[in-house]
Amino acid sequence: MFSLKQNCWFIRKVVIWRAVASIAWTVILLPLTTALFLFLSRFCLFHPIQWVVECISLLTAPSTIFSLVVLCGVVLATGFFNLEFYTLVPSIPCSRVALLGTVLHPRQCVHSLVYCTMGMLMMWCASVIIGGRYSTIGSSCKLSESGELITCLNEYHLFLILAGAFIGYSHSFLGVVQNMYYVSFQPIQQYNYLRFKGSLTMVVKCSVIQALYSARNFTVLYLFFGYLPKTWISSTFNLQIDSSLQPLDSLTGLLDFSLLYHLSISGTFLYLTWYITVLLFRIYVTEAYSFPVQSLFTEDAEQCLPKVLSEKNTLVMKVLALQDLALLSQHSPSRRQEVFSLSQPGGHPHNWNAISKECMSLLSELTQRLVAHQDAVASNGRIKSQSVSSDTKSGSSGSSVISAEDMPETPRPNMPLRTPGSVFLKSSVGGMHGPLTAPFTPDLDSPFSSPAIRRLAGQQDPQSPWFGSVQSPHIMRRGPKLWSASTESQTNGSPPPSPATLPSPPPANQKPSFLTQWVQNRREQVKSFLAKRVLIVYLFNKLPEASSQALFADSQAQIWALQGLSHLVAASFSEDQFGVVQTTLPSILSFLVVLLEAVDKHFKLPHASSKPVKTACSMGDSTYKTLRFALRAALKTAIYRITTTFGEHLNAVKISTEHRKRLQQFLEFKE
Repeated sequence: MFSLKQNCWFIRKVVIWRAVASIAWTVILLPLTTALFLFLSRFCLFHPIQWVVECISLLTAPSTIFSLVVLCGVVLATGFFNLEFYTLVPSIPCSRVALLGTVLHPRQCVHSLVYCTMGMLMMWCASVIIGGRYSTIGSSCKLSESGELITCLNEYHLFLILAGAFIGYSHSFLGVVQNMYYVSFQPIQQYNYLRFKGSLTMVVKCSVIQALYSARNFTVLYLFFGYLPKTWISSTFNLQIDSSLQPLDSLTGLLDFSLLYHLSISGTFLYLTWYITVLLFRIYVTEAYSFPVQSLFTEDAEQCLPKVLSEKNTLVMKVLALQDLALLSQHSPSRRQEVFSLSQPGGHPHNWNAISKECMSLLSELTQRLVAHQDAVASNGRIKSQSVSSDTKSGSSGSSVISAEDMPETPRPNMPLRTPGSVFLKSSVGGMHGPLTAPFTPDLDSPFSSPAIRRLAGQQDPQSPWFGSVQSPHIMRRGPKLWSASTESQTNGSPPPSPATLPSPPPANQKPSFLTQWVQNRREQVKSFLAKRVLIVYLFNKLPEASSQALFADSQAQIWALQGLSHLVAASFSEDQFGVVQTTLPSILSFLVVLLEAVDKHFKLPHASSKPVKTACSMGDSTYKTLRFALRAALKTAIYRITTTFGEHLNAVKISTEHRKRLQQFLEFKE
């Protein structure tokens, strides 16, 4: 376990400094984007020379410099929120009502409120930079009766300020819906400049498209409800409304090409600033970090790769270590020798044991999730008892579970990676709604769950007529088994307990009271009424691919574990001088085969093998939707890498007959 000092060292040196570097580069690029916005907002086709001279003079104006300082503060706040809200495991809601609950979460409401404020500040800076009729909230106007000059409300300025609040909320909302704060690691490493250059075109395109969508939506919204903020602002600041101008909350007022153009340009500027901040944060946080495999000093031992791989408190730390493991196993022969080395004194392969144990623990965790999901689907939502599942795991050496003779015990970590179950529900492990089965089992507390589903799931309603009374002869014949002695006690020779010590069954003729029946009937009527409503069913129905995507939401760690483990095993054929890998080779092969069979069974389920629909241009990272396909390809590639390297030497490895048959298919290239 990492000490607090070492953990703070890593977060300060890697995560926070990388976030600071991304913010610094955004601030450096901010004058360039601001200058580009200034030139485009004051574009004049018929007077190009005057346009260029005027824009150059405005670049050094005090109002522009002050606006630039305010924009730098907004960028700092945006970078802080990126660091606070980023996640390595995407949030995948199982239904539309779950997505609605995420949007209405208090933490997300605070996030939306802050982004509305930042949008108003940035749009105020944009209106100051544009100048003209957009510069101030008040403008001079004359009364029609006396001709006296008074201060009236500048609706054009108000229109842009409200548009900034709307764009800020839209960005916050899309951050939840599109998983914009999900940070994925690239499978192919590139320099930061090349990644930024390759993504810049996409960022500009997404900014323009999203700005046009926001301009359209806000224009329609202002057309119907624009009089409300206009009346409130004019009464609050004691500003008159100029009746000589066409109001903007009308069709004739909104049909202004100059207004719509400046709204679109300003929205593009806002989205571009935020998107560049997000892009640079992703690039810097996912940059590869090289950990030392071993250290000669005791105080630096906690920073070595085997220790970092076992980290359970900081997820980004573990993922960076797995990324480094995958890279060193492919491209660094000298570091591979350190993995295969023996400790001095003692001659123990501590490095290899720690690395292989952690990789196999990750693969075992994914296998358990897949098996639990398959059992939940096969049993129609019922959860097997712990005794049955433990007997199956310990006594079976077939295709689904590995026996203790085939592999060493790899206990599941106490605090694993953020599994997809934590995205849906937070409940006790092993319960009906545990994290392994929460996205896949029916919600028994839902108003649409029928009594038949609750009976299938092993849960009876205490107020139902089936609870406490037996009405079927088949159930009567099964009833005595509930109070009979266990078979194990009879086989051991111990006498069965006397009837007096056995709990008496509930009376068969007990009837519920009239009030209980009335409440039960009213509840069933409400359930049937809601189940017929199209909107309710639409909100509560589970999304078809959500469960499959949630199972593999954090599979990038398993992919790197597969790559690192398979490359190290293949390299050990010629580089392992002490044979440290050969002792765990049977366990590794058994792990890979069992995981492959679990993955193959999962892809036979409905919606598991369907390709996700390509979304429109957005800054949300949707790579998690195809992680299950990437993991299956990485798993087969890992097995092929080992079988092609060892060849017929695998016949001497002690594994089960079924696993040997499956590996033979890889040796014959039939998979």
